[in-house]
Amino acid sequence: MNEEKNTALSSSEGTRVLLFIQLLELGGSETQCVELARRLAAEGYSVTVGCLRAGGPLRKKLLESGVRCVVFPVPGTLLRPYAILQMLKLVAFIRRERFSVVHTNDLYSNLFAIPAAWLARVPVIVSSRRDLGRWWWYTPARRKLLRRIQRFSTRVLVNSEAVRQELITRDGFAPERIVVVHNGIDTERFAAARADREKLIPGTSANDKLIIMTANMHTGAKGHGDLIEAARTVRETCPEARFLLAGDGEMRAFFEEQVRTAGLARMFIFLGHRTDIPQLLSCCDIGVLTSRSEGLPNAVLEYLAAGLPVVATAVGGVPEIIENEVHGLLIPPDNPGALSTAILRLMKDEQLRERLGKAGRERVETRFNFSRLLASVKRIYEKRLSSSGRRQVIPARSFHRANSSHGNLHL
Repeated sequence: MNEEKNTALSSSEGTRVLLFIQLLELGGSETQCVELARRLAAEGYSVTVGCLRAGGPLRKKLLESGVRCVVFPVPGTLLRPYAILQMLKLVAFIRRERFSVVHTNDLYSNLFAIPAAWLARVPVIVSSRRDLGRWWWYTPARRKLLRRIQRFSTRVLVNSEAVRQELITRDGFAPERIVVVHNGIDTERFAAARADREKLIPGTSANDKLIIMTANMHTGAKGHGDLIEAARTVRETCPEARFLLAGDGEMRAFFEEQVRTAGLARMFIFLGHRTDIPQLLSCCDIGVLTSRSEGLPNAVLEYLAAGLPVVATAVGGVPEIIENEVHGLLIPPDNPGALSTAILRLMKDEQLRERLGKAGRERVETRFNFSRLLASVKRIYEKRLSSSGRRQVIPARSFHRANSSHGNLHL
């Protein structure tokens, strides 16, 4: 175990909470975890964040807030002896630090830290599911394994009703064990952001109409290809449109080639990973989400907080954020035609852009703020199931080796 600690670490002896996540790179789950840790610490909780990989841009944010960060490094697969050794070290750490709450925040932290917390007899174990399980990892055998592990948790926290229904109908979870806690966002940070677009985004001008999508490029599930195809149609009517792609990943070169092949190089700007998303959004005219599967996307919340009119695919928890024609425009996934039509409609109708932008900002300020998220999580921590101390057995045959992708851990 490696430990990183700010010398200004609070001496508060409140409820001792261990938040666990795979890594501290930029991402939706990672951001939610870090913000929750910071805000819990500010309210007097004794908070530690654990992870499986050192480094990452969000680590600095934790340390600046006086939140301790501990690393249990697990390279490669969770099935190797080294990973088991690290898990046993985590068990010892949890016992030594006397945590009363262990809260995991993503898939790999569920698999690693829930068994450790159970072995350490932690009173409150909160696991998380933040997606619909539509990517390569979720084979039937792995879903079964994950379900068995998550049954050790006191509560299963999900970020949308769509994910809750998935766990009930497909995975057989008892409804009373699942709690919906929508993602939170710092609305003031986005509403107050300002930037000079020509300085922030070289190559653009005041006459350009900027359409932004923030999404990783690890797979095609975020729908970048659909946006590129839709841009062909948008160009015919609005040649002043420019598409900004914020995010990075293994498929970036593929999408760049797709743009070049389509003759759209002038229309697209690949921004890579950015830490100045509020400033970027303040320069834009429209926010777009083209995903084919989502839990509850932070990108949409950020667009709305920035006052942008939004076009988004009606997948997962997106309709829980946006009511069509009220807070934004919803379209079906895998439909470049519907996407281009909605974008063009917004570009041509200034009053519609203003109405949706205003309503969207009000929506996120009242329904998706961190005050609501923090209050919900604190209630989960403070409420214990009468059966939380019951011990269960994980059959050894349930553990299967799996392929890896995108630098993720094996299991």
